[in-house]
Amino acid sequence: MKSKKPKSTSVMNRRQIFLAGASTGVASLFSPQAAIGAPIPKPRANGPGAYTQFGVKPFINCTSTYTINGGSAMLPEVIEAMNSASYYPVNIDELMEGAGKRIAELLQVEAAMVSSGAAGAITCATLACVAGGDPEKMQQLPDTTGIKGEVIVPRWSRSVYDHAVRSTGMKMIEVDTLDDLEKAFGPRTAMATGQVNLASEGNPFTLEQFVAVAHKHGVPVVMDVADRLPLVPNPYISRGVDLVAYSGGKIIRGPQTAGMLVGRKDLVAAAFMNSAPHHAFARAMKVSKEEVVGMVKAIELLRTGKRNRDAEDAEWRAWFRHITDTLTRIPGVSGEIIEPKDKQYYPTMKVVWDPRKLGITAGEIGKQLLDGEPRIMTHAGLKEGDLSNEMLLRPAAMWPEEYKVVADRLYEILSKAPAPREKPQRAKPSGDVAGLWESVIHFKVGSARHSFYLDAKGNNLSGQYTGRLVKGALKGHLDGNKVEFSSSGKFEGTSLQYTYKGTFDGSRMSGVVDLGEYGAANFTATRKA
Repeated sequence: MKSKKPKSTSVMNRRQIFLAGASTGVASLFSPQAAIGAPIPKPRANGPGAYTQFGVKPFINCTSTYTINGGSAMLPEVIEAMNSASYYPVNIDELMEGAGKRIAELLQVEAAMVSSGAAGAITCATLACVAGGDPEKMQQLPDTTGIKGEVIVPRWSRSVYDHAVRSTGMKMIEVDTLDDLEKAFGPRTAMATGQVNLASEGNPFTLEQFVAVAHKHGVPVVMDVADRLPLVPNPYISRGVDLVAYSGGKIIRGPQTAGMLVGRKDLVAAAFMNSAPHHAFARAMKVSKEEVVGMVKAIELLRTGKRNRDAEDAEWRAWFRHITDTLTRIPGVSGEIIEPKDKQYYPTMKVVWDPRKLGITAGEIGKQLLDGEPRIMTHAGLKEGDLSNEMLLRPAAMWPEEYKVVADRLYEILSKAPAPREKPQRAKPSGDVAGLWESVIHFKVGSARHSFYLDAKGNNLSGQYTGRLVKGALKGHLDGNKVEFSSSGKFEGTSLQYTYKGTFDGSRMSGVVDLGEYGAANFTATRKA
């Protein structure tokens, strides 16, 4: 029963959460075990049986647009359009041309194409800038010998999504200042790119300056604004950007695995030639006829007034006010609606509790929400060891009436939270771990040798971690013969984190390494002289 305290206060990472969810059986999503007084939403369509039949339980999604949690709630009209499209064969070249014209007309841009998500749009945009319409270059990639193979990107606008560019064989050339930017372009420069923060204030140079320098060298500018709403006029194209990529499964509320590329007509045409159904690098980035139709329907709803974003935001604020009114009956709990900075985004909500009054962490709340009925997925506990006293709620994947369930479940958990607990006392270290260690990490397939240097002061650990590609400071603690520490480092635009948990005995150490979204691996380590 939910009223019982969890057996463990450990926080699960996202992979552990989903593995746990897959093993919980085929119980109904909305069971009679829901919190007393909480309204039980009616099952949508034929209910959750599509998932529970093979042991996977869906949830109320308060993380909005996270891909790992299924993205936003697809609009019913989009679902209907995709269902209708599934019954009829069609030529994909003809469909993509017609769909692109319709989207371009609705968004008042030169051209548009439906892509396999925003990442697929960025890959196809890169291919357009490198190979254009040349079939030989299309076949040569990702080998860039003798052709353009560099992409300019501000260091502060890099991210894990750079893979969409790097996968084509491109080398990312980082710049920090306007002077760096001026000097970075050369005969091998194919494209200049960045994330949505290219348009933010306070950067070393403005978006307009970025565009001006790139265009002076005849280089197109491509922006990834995946989670933004496409406005008219387009706020990036109107400032000189050549191509802009959007995700369909975020605030557009279209198909989760679709997206779109909008902008310059010649580059959009080349991007499609480099993509499926054509046999080029992006052949694997296939978009189904159903997704194409669903994407067009989502944009039509947005631009023809059938979907009112102002009304939608107003409804979501009302949900948040209800949650706030419910939770603030508990001493020490508050709620705050966070308004978006522009019309491209949407309001979110932060719940905060006073740790001097309530002895519960965000990680523990996240686990209880997922263990209950119906399951509720939130940002609480998504990060390993989430000991914070606040959590974020985002609305774009929630269905009407679910906010009441969320409010009641959070009230139940927070109102029964224990009193603040004293900091746990760790046992005296059973030995000396200071020095250089060599670790062998055993992945599901393959292994790697990393090293770490540990400094120990009492129970506290500090030091340096060195992987094959990344390095960074580490921090952790000792508890008797137990050791735990974490370190992170960057490769290109990606941050990689290693969290070690194990035991030591003299010159040997063993246990598990948490790899974040990449799962976990066993490790053994030996002390080096």
